[in-house]
Formats: sequence, C-alpha cells, structure tokens
Amino acid sequence: MLIRIPEVLSREQVAHVRGRLDAAADAWVDGRATAGHQGAQVKRNLQIAEDSPIARELGAVILGALERHPLFLSAALPGSVYPPMFNRYEADGAMHFGRHVDGAVRLVPGMGMKIRTDVSATLFLSAPEDYDGGELQVEDTYGGHSVKLPAGDLVLYPASSVHRVTPVTRGARMASFFWIQSLVRDDAQRALLFDLDMAIIRLTQDAPGHEALVSLTGSYHNLLRMWAAP
Repeated sequence: MLIRIPEVLSREQVAHVRGRLDAAADAWVDGRATAGHQGAQVKRNLQIAEDSPIARELGAVILGALERHPLFLSAALPGSVYPPMFNRYEADGAMHFGRHVDGAVRLVPGMGMKIRTDVSATLFLSAPEDYDGGELQVEDTYGGHSVKLPAGDLVLYPASSVHRVTPVTRGARMASFFWIQSLVRDDAQRALLFDLDMAIIRLTQDAPGHEALVSLTGSYHNLLRMWAAP
C-alpha cells in the first residue's frame, strides 16, 4: 500500500527545517555510513549525522507534526517511529540510491531499542521544480510507482518493497526519511483497515448519525484488536 500524506509540514515548517539544514554544513556526512552491505554498494548521497543535535532538533519537529496528522495515524497505525533522518542528493556526481530493500530491523542509536521496519516513509523537503531527477521509484505487485511530491508531503510504502532514488541531474533534492513499526505488521491487513477507516469517515460526513456507523466502527476496532501486535 503506497499512500501520499499531504501537508505533514506547513510551508513555514518546511522553510524552518530547510534553513536549519542549509546552515548545518558540517553535519553532512557520506550516506553510506548508515547503509547495510547491500545498500552501501548502490548508495551515493549525503546525510545528516544521526547523533547530531540538528538531527534530533528537526526530527522532533517532524514527529510532533506526525502525531497531529490523522491520515498518517490511520495509514501507518504507528507503534514506534524511528527518529527521522535527513538526506541530500546533489547534481554534482548525479547522486542516487540504486535498487534495494530496507533492512528489517534497525537499532535506535543511543537507546538500545530495536524497531521492526514495517513501513518506510519519505518526507519531501525540496520543491519538485527545484531539481531534475530524484524520483523515488517503488516496485510492488502492481508494478512500479514514481513519486516526486511537493515539499512538506510524505509518502508511505511497505519497507519490504524494492525501491530506489533516481540520479539528480539538476539542483538538489532534500528529504527526511524514517521507518515505522506498525501495530499491524501485515501490509494487506493495514490496507483493509485504512480503507474501512476512510469509508467510516466519508459516511460520517455524508450521513451523520447513520445506524450503520456503530456497526462499521465496531468492526474496525475488532479487526484492529485482532491484528494488533501485543
């Protein structure tokens, strides 16, 4: 299930985050520092060091925005969220990230806690007209999907998907990326719950007080109760 979450960050928040990242020249490191064996062979980008104060500061801004975004909560059903990281792809050297699959489990630095990566997330921080290339391409059972969103928008997709970032040939592409351990680890089950939740919301808007709402809402929560991890 690939889902676009619009306006996770406002224009003002995007400008703040971008300004802080642009001023943090010394915090950028080779992106291969955090890649596994497979990823390191195909990864060519820059990242903000995970343990830097700027990463923690801006990560807190993003986590705060996610906690207030109902569409994100419905789609991801988050149990735990990996601290947001930040990357940059520049035209100089045609930076890119070749086809790969994200690691299944990540250790949260400094916390001794492991997160199962059920859902991958990319939050775009550069306007699409500011760079050429840099599309996030995700492969699933229905084929390939090319994603290039406005700054402030987020895309969620199964972490088990093969995906890549195409070479940037003009400008620079900046984004935040992270993973979610969902309360419901199965993507098909999450998709069913998301569709049911969206139908309940539409029915609430179109026919408030409809007697079917209690039954549908009960079914949603009973399925969530059945499938949610302990």
